[in-house]
Amino acid sequence: MTKLSDTQAIILSAAAQRDDRNVLPLPGSLRGGAAAKVVGALLKRGLIAETATDNQTKADAALNRIWRNNEDGHAMLLHITDAGLAAIGIEPEGGDRAPTGADAAPSAEAPEDAPAEADPAPKARTPRTGTKQAKLIEMLRAEGGATIDEIVAATNWQSHTVRGAMSGALKKKLGLTITSEKVDGKGRVYAIRD
Repeated sequence: MTKLSDTQAIILSAAAQRDDRNVLPLPGSLRGGAAAKVVGALLKRGLIAETATDNQTKADAALNRIWRNNEDGHAMLLHITDAGLAAIGIEPEGGDRAPTGADAAPSAEAPEDAPAEADPAPKARTPRTGTKQAKLIEMLRAEGGATIDEIVAATNWQSHTVRGAMSGALKKKLGLTITSEKVDGKGRVYAIRD
């Protein structure tokens, strides 16, 4: 399993939850040299990748969407790769889904009131066996469910990563229904309701 810092795990988890897999925006406190260092490490390890677009929108200082502009002035986006998804225990759908061409970045010419195209129905995902995500699902499906502390102990994730995986990968990507209830002597217990 790939060893990630908390910041790297947060960045990858957030990107995995976005439909376009864009890494940006980065967490609010990560700017300038620190942002460049973290992004550089993720790029070097192949967990994220740059994608050139046909769009020449300028990169913004707030790093809300566009990472940088290449030598031709085209906008460069950052997206999570299949290796990045695997590093956080998410089974890729197949092939890196980086946005390309005119669809990759917002167009400066498009009017704000232009009708949005309907999003296609998301593909059903299934977790690979033996992954931390599969272990999380197994624990949540077990009789009595599991607490955050139990999941942290079993997966070696941080508690915020567990919560992010439940809300992003399980609820949004896999369409599972997660319930929680307070249990005397145990605290809050989470379970998958089928």
